[in-house]
Amino acid sequence: MDLTVELTGKRHTLSLKNPILTASGTFGYGLEFAPYGDLAKLGGFIVKGLSLTPRPGNPSPRIVETTAGMLNAVGLQNDGVEAFLEKTLPNLPHGETAVICNIYASSVEDFAKLAQRLDTVPGIAAIEVNISCPNVRQGGILFGQDPTLASEVTSAVCEAAPNTFIIVKLSPNVTNIATIAESVSQAGADAISCINTLLGMSIDYKTRRPRLANVVGGLSGPAIKPVALRCVWQVASAVTIPVIGVGGITSVEDILEFIIAGAHAVQIGTANFLDPRTAFRLVEQLPERCQSLGIEDIRALRASLILE
Repeated sequence: MDLTVELTGKRHTLSLKNPILTASGTFGYGLEFAPYGDLAKLGGFIVKGLSLTPRPGNPSPRIVETTAGMLNAVGLQNDGVEAFLEKTLPNLPHGETAVICNIYASSVEDFAKLAQRLDTVPGIAAIEVNISCPNVRQGGILFGQDPTLASEVTSAVCEAAPNTFIIVKLSPNVTNIATIAESVSQAGADAISCINTLLGMSIDYKTRRPRLANVVGGLSGPAIKPVALRCVWQVASAVTIPVIGVGGITSVEDILEFIIAGAHAVQIGTANFLDPRTAFRLVEQLPERCQSLGIEDIRALRASLILE
């Protein structure tokens, strides 16, 4: 059973031993999940978002369980890029599987600085750019909600990290996600991952107060899978660069659906909180399920949706 995947972008190619990655913000820096499985067996994993300097995140409570999912307003808490490079990266199995760094910033200049710092660092297979961030110089509008801003960030990151495979992660909180996808593709992105969380909130009716200290947060989990699947199909139909699907994936059947919709690979996110062995289990189950369906090469499934 051949599960290998080649993500061939405009500038670089990223090779994966299988199409199963873990989503940023749901797998720590990777080391936290080492007790539950062999990290090297994953197609790769995406570390929690990195900023130029350490960030404490939002006040608690910042995670709330919802129907078929969860809301989070963690606020991108992290140790900062320098601490990651010095203390964490050397301990990750970067020689055996893809270690991908997710980055975020509040200005185009800071995105470029982060990308430049990570470019050519041994052990980093790719950079994923989180454009679901507020642009402080534009009054707080999210980079990912405006095609021009999304393009500017992508172009700046690609220019700052010419030697690194660049993935841009799209937000579903837009009118037309295909338009955003086209803008980042034209700006030089090697691949696109979609989707990030949907904006939501939860209220305690007894106290009449929001359950999150931040009031609103990102909705993830099985509840958003239909939205994520739709977005992957729309984006894969609009661009020629690889698409990575993420949103509500909990089973091998979910993975196959995303690949049929056009995804080259997938990311396992919220399911890691429910069971920290999920990604490892899916790596083992995927070839068995494919063989039971008579699928010898998973790449043959890609974008095979029948519409007639």
